[in-house]
Order: sequence, then C-alpha cells, then structure tokens
Amino acid sequence: MDELRLCGRQARPRTAVPVGPLSFGESFVVIAGPCSVESEAQLMAAARAVKEAGAHALRGGAFKPRTSPYSFQGLGLAALKILDKARRETGLPIVTEVLDPRDVPWVSEFADMIQIGARNSQNFSLLREAGRGPRPVLLKRGMFSTLNEWLSSAEYILSAGNPNVVLCERGIRTFEAYTRNTLDLSAVPAVRELSHLPVIVDPSHGTGRASLIESMSLAATAAGADGLMIETHPHPEQALSDGDQSLSPAGFGVLMRKIRVLRGCWEGLA
Repeated sequence: MDELRLCGRQARPRTAVPVGPLSFGESFVVIAGPCSVESEAQLMAAARAVKEAGAHALRGGAFKPRTSPYSFQGLGLAALKILDKARRETGLPIVTEVLDPRDVPWVSEFADMIQIGARNSQNFSLLREAGRGPRPVLLKRGMFSTLNEWLSSAEYILSAGNPNVVLCERGIRTFEAYTRNTLDLSAVPAVRELSHLPVIVDPSHGTGRASLIESMSLAATAAGADGLMIETHPHPEQALSDGDQSLSPAGFGVLMRKIRVLRGCWEGLA
C-alpha cells in the first residue's frame, strides 16, 4: 500500500465527490437505470420510474462491453442523446460507461459522471485519459482485482489530475457458479480503512440475480457504503442485456422504501 500516495487515507480526510447537485461521500446516493439504452421509450420510462421511487442519478450504457461480439453493443451517440433528454426531463445526473480513451472527451460532453467498468479497470491508457478529463469517475473493481490493485487504478486517475473518483464494488470472480460474481461486502469497510475515496456497491453485477439484489443492497447499506448502483428496467424480461439482474420499477420502489427505513434506523443509532 506504500504507493497509494493520493488515494490512501494518509493523503487527506474523507473526500466528497460532486456530481451535479449530488455529493458522493456526504450523502447516500442511489444510481439506477437499465444496463443499456435500448430505445428512447425504454430509457424515458426507466428514468421516470426511478426518479419517482427516489433515485438520485440515472445510469444507462451507450457502449456495452460484451463477452460475445454478436451481443447487443449499445446505441452509441444516439444513446447519449437519449440520456441527455432524460436528464433534461427528470433532472437526474447521468452516469455512463466509456470503453475507449479516444471517447472520453466527447462522452464527457453528455455525461455528468463517466464509468470505467470492471473489464477496463486496468486499462491504464483509459485511466490516464479519464484522469485528464473534466468529469468525475466511477471506477468499478476488476473481477480479479485485489483491493490494492483496485486502489492503484484509482491512483492512475488521481495522478493524472482528476481528484473526483468514486469506487464501486461489483463482485469478484470466484469458483461459485450460482451467482454471477461473489459480492465482497467486506471491501466496503476495508476500503474506508485504506482510502479517503467514497465507495458504493453494485449488487446487480455482484449477484447476477434480481432475487438477491434487495438483500445485498440492504447489507451494503448497513456495511457503510456511500451509495448503490442498481439495474432497473421497465420490462426486465425484454431487456437486451442483463435482464436477469434487473429490478422492475415496482421492485425498485419497494427496495427504496426499505433503504429509507434502514438508513433512518442507522441515523437514529448514530
């Protein structure tokens, strides 16, 4: 951990990362929306639903890194324009993933926060470019990354000049086959011991099963996470990607009510 000069706890007190009107690290932030933008009707329905349920930011993939080259890869620029329309209607800041260093400048014109996904968590050219960019960065943990490797990736962004990084635990690859990944909730308090950066949890990718999202969201909240990232789709059974790990609007609404009750109890004990 000696090389964590900028993201280590010794560097500074707890960091607050501003994203539009939000402040990761100072308030509990829930990002919700579909894995990918499939159409204007789909994205607008999702945006309105998560806004009504109490989400603070909208996620939606314009570019999707898929295991198979024949799977849906996203709508690209058209998706970014749809996300921009959703932001203008709902007021929700936009979080979307960037795959290529060359895309960071122009995607930043649309997004309030850019995401670097698990597969690119050690794409050092992309990390440096995000570090030179104007937008806060949501950095997901690589599926095989240790905590030190994950934080070292954050160090690349910080060392390039961008101080606004939020970490996202999204599960790691283990021998377990029932869940898509193994959600490492111990990473939340561990990262808070090691780094001043905010850390949120993605229980959708962490489990790959919609039936497990509620339990893991509540557990992550209790573990001290600074927020959650939850895939929500108007019709999960029709989703072009990650439908099995997406909540319906009704399911997301139930979860948000339970999160508010849990956080109210937590604050009452503080």
